[in-house]
Amino acid sequence: MQKDISTILKSVSKPARYTGGEYGQIIKDKEKIKTRIAFCFPDTYEIGMSNLGMKILYGALNELDYVWCERCFAPWPDMEEKMRQNDIPLFTLESKDEIKEFDIMAISMQYELCYTTAINMIDLAGISVFAKDRKDIDPIILGGGPCAYNPEPVADFFDIFSIGEGEEALCELAELYTRMKENGTYTKDAFLREASHLDGFYVPSLYNVQYNSDGTIALFEPKYDDVPKRVVKRVVADLNTSYFPLKPVMPYIETVHDRIMLETFRGCIRGCRFCQAGMVFRPVREKSVEVLNFQAEQIYKNTGYNEISLTSLSISDYSCLHEATDLLLSWTNDKKINLSLPSLRADSFTRELMRKISGVRSSGLTFAPEAGTQRLRDAINKNLYEKDLFNAVRLAFEGGKSQVKLYFMNGLPTETYEDIEGISTLASAVVDEYYKTEGRPKRPVSVTVSVSCFVPKPHTPFQWEGQDTLESLRSKQMFLAEKITDKKIRYNWHEAKVSRLEAVFSKGNRRLSKAIYTAQRKGMRFDAWDEYFSYEKWLEVFDECGIDIDFYATRKMSYDEILPWDVIDIGVSKGFLISENKKAYESKTTPNCKEKCSGCGANALGKELTWCPKRK
Repeated sequence: MQKDISTILKSVSKPARYTGGEYGQIIKDKEKIKTRIAFCFPDTYEIGMSNLGMKILYGALNELDYVWCERCFAPWPDMEEKMRQNDIPLFTLESKDEIKEFDIMAISMQYELCYTTAINMIDLAGISVFAKDRKDIDPIILGGGPCAYNPEPVADFFDIFSIGEGEEALCELAELYTRMKENGTYTKDAFLREASHLDGFYVPSLYNVQYNSDGTIALFEPKYDDVPKRVVKRVVADLNTSYFPLKPVMPYIETVHDRIMLETFRGCIRGCRFCQAGMVFRPVREKSVEVLNFQAEQIYKNTGYNEISLTSLSISDYSCLHEATDLLLSWTNDKKINLSLPSLRADSFTRELMRKISGVRSSGLTFAPEAGTQRLRDAINKNLYEKDLFNAVRLAFEGGKSQVKLYFMNGLPTETYEDIEGISTLASAVVDEYYKTEGRPKRPVSVTVSVSCFVPKPHTPFQWEGQDTLESLRSKQMFLAEKITDKKIRYNWHEAKVSRLEAVFSKGNRRLSKAIYTAQRKGMRFDAWDEYFSYEKWLEVFDECGIDIDFYATRKMSYDEILPWDVIDIGVSKGFLISENKKAYESKTTPNCKEKCSGCGANALGKELTWCPKRK
């Protein structure tokens, strides 16, 4: 049983991060529970409580009467210091019980720079950090989330990974664990071997990995015949009937997304060659308008939120968007509930959409051209043209908007300085379009240009690419700064050092575990936060561990090389990715999935897909 934490809460910032007791939290009778799961998010409460995936899995697992899933978030450094000083191990919010008393510690791996924080949570729980050192009495350490699509940099710390969508898969895993505990067949090794037979679960300890003298992988194969050679991701076929939380936990403090998050569909039709989410979340599956409206009404009744955000990778690609917004606006307008449509594509932006969102929002709009020239947009398969962007911003200006944000990347494959200068040219053209638009607002225009650094991601057509050197990324950032002279254009850029570390871990293998562990032991965590990120400290760690980061970040990989993430099957074939990579160098585009199926292979995973009934 956990020690009383009330004595230390008065001395830390935002104590409500650790108190629990929120409206909507799920409390169960421990005497009637057979399996306890601690769902851990390796970031602050405010970040984790805004994560829709965590809300879905928390609710889905608690639908099982024999399972109690509780929440845990990474303590901020001031809280961690007090916990270690007072010998208080990591605990959950619902029961305040220590994590090491649970059966499964599930950690959501959302971002590569959360790795040290995740490992620190295992350590703070009083559990051995390395999987090989843990005993049968220790909790099973389960990883999941986007980073599980290349779990190898943290494979030594986890017993098992959930690959793909988890609301059905995790319930199956909990059922297997409970059954083995009840019939007396449970040991850690026996459970992991059985779990590897379930669809969508990867057990790193059941695979041999060998390396060539140059550091590339020579062999990656299962140790036993009954262990799958490749782990196929899990896909939820029917979003209309799958679990969705209608009574989410209501935070006591402000979170990043204090609103109703209404998931419209999963997957993406676009096929941008740099985008991991667009590949790993295929195939596209949609919710019906009726289900969306019902869920929105129920969540509103249970929470009282005054904003509904329709979430997806690209909301304007939802085939029933106009029908859905009409139905939602039929009751949200009267209740003064804002309707938010994030991730709008410029080529799908219409006057009707502008009218709908103008009625409920007064802020600016955001579009993502990604590249400054049409040649480079074709190379990355953005399938966006300047006429589409200008039409979208013109509609925004006519609708009363005077603020526009434009997202770009630098360091993209085949990029030249002409492409970089094109960003400035495009932004200036948007400013000019504002003053040419009749009926625009009387206030001055503001165009914000945000430029991030390209990071090659696993399971994308650009997975074989090397990242630009740090010097090249900085040079391009400064070049663009010199080209942007209009004070109506604000220029923001992403720290290249952060992107370099992200690239190392994105393309990493198991040999990086030594560096991650060393960094954690040196007190490094919350690397995604500016105040705690230190590139220099990471360079010291890599040097101490004998790791050449350029081998991972800037080296271009060959098509026939064994990739660390080849053990994971996302449904999209490697042949398709290679074809897309080659087309990038010819600046040839591939049509989106609505226009033509290009045979990526992902539809084979969908089984009976749920599409909008009105889909043409």
